Amino acid sequence: MKELLESIIKGIVKNPDKVKISEEKNEDEIIFEIHVDPEDVGQIIGKDGRTIKSINTLLTAAKKNENTKFLLKVIR
Repeated sequence: MKELLESIIKGIVKNPDKVKISEEKNEDEIIFEIHVDPEDVGQIIGKDGRTIKSINTLLTAAKKNENTKFLLKVIR
């Protein structure tokens, strides 16, 4: 899932070389911290959070375990 998220994010941002994603697993939740250039934060979040919600929907559709939830944190 991390590779899928990374490829989606790198396709959206202007500075793909500065994208770093860390993954942390809890009981039934996976937390992805997305580190990007401050210039790219708006591109990832989108208007009213639509882009980040769409990315979360894509990850949810691609997941194998139905009980797993994703939390996406965008960090400057």
